[in-house]
Amino acid sequence: MNSVQFSATLDILSSALGFTAPVDGIVSRHFRDHPELGANDRNVIAETVFGILRHLPQLEWITEGNASTRELMLAWFVGVKRMNLRELPAAFHDKDKERAGAMKARVIKDAPLAIRAALPEWVGDALLAAGRDEAFILALGQSLLQSAALDIRVNTLKMKRESVSAELARHNMPHAPTPYSPWGLRLEGKPAVNRLTFFKEGVFEVQDEGSQLLALLTGAKRGQMVADFCAGAGGKTLALGAMMNSTGRLYAFDVSEKRLNNLKPRLKRSGLSNVHPQLIASEHDQKIKRLAGKFDAVLVDAPCSGMGTARRNPDLKARQSPGSVAELNAKQGSILASAARLVKTGGRLVYATCSFLPAENDGIVAAFLAEHPDFEVLDAGQVLADAKVSLELEGPYLQLWPQTHQTDAFFAAVLQRKS
Repeated sequence: MNSVQFSATLDILSSALGFTAPVDGIVSRHFRDHPELGANDRNVIAETVFGILRHLPQLEWITEGNASTRELMLAWFVGVKRMNLRELPAAFHDKDKERAGAMKARVIKDAPLAIRAALPEWVGDALLAAGRDEAFILALGQSLLQSAALDIRVNTLKMKRESVSAELARHNMPHAPTPYSPWGLRLEGKPAVNRLTFFKEGVFEVQDEGSQLLALLTGAKRGQMVADFCAGAGGKTLALGAMMNSTGRLYAFDVSEKRLNNLKPRLKRSGLSNVHPQLIASEHDQKIKRLAGKFDAVLVDAPCSGMGTARRNPDLKARQSPGSVAELNAKQGSILASAARLVKTGGRLVYATCSFLPAENDGIVAAFLAEHPDFEVLDAGQVLADAKVSLELEGPYLQLWPQTHQTDAFFAAVLQRKS
């Protein structure tokens, strides 16, 4: 790491460690403000920043807390990268190297469980309370230290997966079909797929395989009334629209005008004509009340801690807390109850999060069912089997794990309004 890269990494970390904004935005803004940084510089800087944030619980333990940004970088090189003093970047001076000796004596394998798993202590405690053993927690923690694969979802309205695969091969982009989603391809490395003509023409979208499976759980069909209740920028909306073959009516609800605006260019590329974006003030908006009981399927990808996406967003491990999760729980329960009003008799309600925390998942569903005896749980594994997806699950809910399924850690419960 040269002096330019070292200085830029320090600057970005100084901003990121305040945890007031997502780190990917901070990195992007720094690169925009410093166009003199070359591709190799950006790669080294980004890898170091994300590596430090992924390993932050371990680095704080190595430095015995209250470390400066510079000390955290030093701990990264000696404690995680296992560099000797001669290999350290030249920007570290003699006093740093004296400190490095003490850090080397703090061996991570001697640390408490949560530190070894590079997880906040409260997250480790939540998993232990849910019956997960030490080996499972360590495996999960290690998987979250890896960078996520690049998955794409083929838009079957425009092309078959095999044809897209052939195009990727023509561009020398190694890949393989996703093991579960019938629409997915997983690429090696991080090729710039957004530069491909097929991407610009809406033939495929970048989407984690787990997210693709959430759309499948709705069972959305041609001619139905379907809602994506927390649509965001619309990745799952587009998948649902393709499942419906651009027929029926598909509502994309969201409280953010900016997110719905981000959906518009993707929607145009996709070729879908059945999507109706709807800005709502809250989950209690009058638009929701007017549509009560009309929908065959409603997907609720609820606002959550995002802990299951820590491979992509490692700062979430520090930005979330038991308090922030408790606030989210109140919102999640309210959103699910409101979305349920849309579902017709015999219709399907899918509650999903990108989290592995029981309080956001099983806990929310159990509370909902206690208040709504007119809904019952469908077996998610059987729902997927009916869609010709073979996936062995631990119980009636979908819970994907990065160490097992190589996806983000998604949860989903499939609920049905009783006839």
